[in-house]
Amino acid sequence: MICQECQQRPATLHFTKILNGEKTEIHICDHCAKENGELSMFSGGSGFSFNHLLAGLLNMEQSLKDKAPSTFPKNEVIHCDRCQLTFQQFVKSGRFGCGNCYRAFQDQLDPVLRRLHSGNTTHAGKIPRRIGGSIHVKQQIKQLRSELNELITKEEFESAARVRDQIRELENTLSANREGEK
Repeated sequence: MICQECQQRPATLHFTKILNGEKTEIHICDHCAKENGELSMFSGGSGFSFNHLLAGLLNMEQSLKDKAPSTFPKNEVIHCDRCQLTFQQFVKSGRFGCGNCYRAFQDQLDPVLRRLHSGNTTHAGKIPRRIGGSIHVKQQIKQLRSELNELITKEEFESAARVRDQIRELENTLSANREGEK
């Protein structure tokens, strides 16, 4: 594929942008990307790295300031108690200094993780297919039980009865699957 800008060199960077449901694909070469300054990750460096990508995602300070007031005073420098890495150093390098940094920078990382993981901030991992069915059912039962407790607290008993019936149905399915495996 040829670069859409210069029409001479092969395109090495391929971007897909979806904005308001409209999909746009851009195919450009390294030279044109550097020349046009379209990609901040190419300034000064040669090539792409995951650290640059992460640093770019974390460099959201201006957009966060516009949307909501900061929960931290502007003069306070946030740093990890164990390794003394500051949040600014983390944003520049894209690397944590130690495992404690996750807790130290949690408030700053939550908006980024929500954006990256479609609103989720907890890692659930992958489940093997051969045992995935029962685990998914168990997770669904757990979720429905918490929903049931909320409905009972709100005194929405008709909805609670429907959720209770769903739980019983899933539990019956789960027990039938266990008996079928034996």
